[in-house]
Amino acid sequence: MELDPTQMKPVINRIRRAQGQLAGVLRLLEEGRECEDVVTQLAAVSKALDRAGFAIVASGLQQCLVDGDGDIDSLDVKKLEKLFLSLA
Repeated sequence: MELDPTQMKPVINRIRRAQGQLAGVLRLLEEGRECEDVVTQLAAVSKALDRAGFAIVASGLQQCLVDGDGDIDSLDVKKLEKLFLSLA
């Protein structure tokens, strides 16, 4: 299944922000900044990436249900479970 590029625009923006935050984390480390500052920014990056991943999975599920043949049994439940768990 391919993801709809128009639905992915917010996800792409979120990942770009996370990329900037990650660059900030590297800069903090290179400057020898306080541990608390580094960990706070690192947590923000992690949360942004998690949210992007959940948005991608949710979009994929929506697409499967809307564009699918209406047969819920045809969904690959194991594959979906694996996707969710990979973000946990």
